[in-house]
Amino acid sequence: MSMHRLSRRAFTRTAAGLAAVGVPSAAAVPGHAADWSGSAPPVAPSPEEASAEVARALLVLDRNDQPLIPAYKRVLLGRGLPRAGGRTKKVLVIGAGAAGLTAAHLLNEAGHEVTVIEANGNRAGGRIKTFRTGGHEKADQPFADPKQYAEAGAMRIPDVHPLVTGLIDQLGLKRRRFHLTDVGSDSKATGRTWLYVNGIRVRRADYAKNPKAVNRSFGVPQRLWHLTAAQILDSALDPVRDEFSVTGSDGRRVDKPLPECLAGWTRVVQQFGQWSMYRFLSEHAGLDHRTIELMGTLENLTSRLPLSFLHSFVDAALIHPQTRFFEIDGGTARLADALLARVDHLVRFDCRVTRVAYGAEAPAGKGVWVDTVSESRGGPVRHEHFTADVAIVTVPFSGLRQLPISPPLSYGKRRAIIETHYDAATKVLLEFSRRWWEWTEAEWKHELETFRPGLYAAYRDGKAPTDGSLLGAHPSVPQGWLTDTQRVQYAARRSSLRDQPEATAAIGGGSLSDNSNRFMFHPSHPVPGSEGGVILASYSWSDDALRWDCLDDDARYPHALRGLQDVYGQRIEVFYTGAGRTQSWVRDPYAYGEAAVLLPGQHTALQPHFASVEGPLHFAGDHTSLKSAWIEGALESAVRTALEVHHA
Repeated sequence: MSMHRLSRRAFTRTAAGLAAVGVPSAAAVPGHAADWSGSAPPVAPSPEEASAEVARALLVLDRNDQPLIPAYKRVLLGRGLPRAGGRTKKVLVIGAGAAGLTAAHLLNEAGHEVTVIEANGNRAGGRIKTFRTGGHEKADQPFADPKQYAEAGAMRIPDVHPLVTGLIDQLGLKRRRFHLTDVGSDSKATGRTWLYVNGIRVRRADYAKNPKAVNRSFGVPQRLWHLTAAQILDSALDPVRDEFSVTGSDGRRVDKPLPECLAGWTRVVQQFGQWSMYRFLSEHAGLDHRTIELMGTLENLTSRLPLSFLHSFVDAALIHPQTRFFEIDGGTARLADALLARVDHLVRFDCRVTRVAYGAEAPAGKGVWVDTVSESRGGPVRHEHFTADVAIVTVPFSGLRQLPISPPLSYGKRRAIIETHYDAATKVLLEFSRRWWEWTEAEWKHELETFRPGLYAAYRDGKAPTDGSLLGAHPSVPQGWLTDTQRVQYAARRSSLRDQPEATAAIGGGSLSDNSNRFMFHPSHPVPGSEGGVILASYSWSDDALRWDCLDDDARYPHALRGLQDVYGQRIEVFYTGAGRTQSWVRDPYAYGEAAVLLPGQHTALQPHFASVEGPLHFAGDHTSLKSAWIEGALESAVRTALEVHHA
């Protein structure tokens, strides 16, 4: 997968010097265009050509169908770019996310004059964001325990993303396993987390052994009662995967030789590029609506069933139990810290771009002119302008839609900026003074009985008070974080369920429900020196996410706690500290949405224009890749644009 494309435009430059050191020329990189043809609508390629172009982007291939990642690794993790010598440029990078900071570092090291401007007043990293104390943001304490931290954005890094894993190692950051599925104290999978759907609460391991009760509750046909939702989904997707891969002896998918793999992906894109996931499951796989509802609920497809089949198909291969995931010890924002530290002298914060002019409409009649304004954070509004020979624009297209650019960009680029679909994603995080999700039932009994004799039995028998008087009542809970508003909201919204499920006794992984919380994740590792922890109480996307946005924070947290109680039982209330954090990416003034998640047909119609060059304007960011929402896509785009600018 990649943000790169096979350009339909002419490539006139060569780069013998770069080729000699193993660095691809910009003309070899899909997405680079050496000419700019104005705003006339381009001639549409044939369906097969358009499909092949998307397939190359997915596989990160150059114009000659050769892999780009090895060369990108040499640039990013090895020798960097060759020195610019007498061909230095003045470069303006708009946006200090992973793409902007990385491109700036590569170009600065090569000898170019680089400036980075960032709208945010104190934070770099884009959608890499950790709720924590301190950091380069100098953030206030977000949780009752100042040692605690939690991810607002990127939280898991697949082992199949070589650029980001290699960069983390190169920067000296410690990465450790992120447990997508729960494990025991021996780090072996247990499946003790919960599914709570249609009023049925069952452990994941028990559902895997006997899915009948849950499947029947959805009205799934009898012939599918013995198959889990994941098995049904895999059986629908495997014939498509067979187009470009085979199953190895270990049960894992292995790509076919590159020419066959590319041809297979081209067929997949051509056949299904215009399809939604719902259409694929219903028309191609022949599944009934009830079975699709089962898979949507248990496999995180519900909110994206109307969106592109290709996006969900690719994600289903990545977010899978067979994929090894990592996290950064201390929070993903430590990667942003390290990226910023390399170029911090080049970054200007609190500079929101208000206008871009380039070429003949720039004041000098060439290059780039950018107007900015401060956000007036406690001081006077500051207007500034920046000039450069070239600019790398990393602003998401959803934000670029609000930005005047003159002269108008090409027809294809304007359509991509206007039409690219951005999804919503919302997280609600809650802090607890003890990691109760790791406890056995005996540990629960000891903790509650020590606190208040008879309380363990009261919860077990459904006789504990429901008026909120036990909210945050355990002596381990720090005082001063639970607000009166939260208490009122909790008393009004408390869970009506009085049954008490058995202890979860799991590390990492998470549970899911058909209530508004949807997906819940436990920390994979304890924070040293802290007995508590922060649960991702709700992780939701698309319409599921938007339904949280009408609630203010003091309402969100009790609401999310109630959803947790539906799954884990009422008794967790005693350890709630009152400290929570929430992130709605669609409401974020700098992100304008979680990520580019395409609609049916947008891969072939819009993807060729994501990374195309417009005169002196180059475009980077994960949204210019087909790894949107992943750091890997941002890094691929950073190397691509650095090569484009260096070689132009």
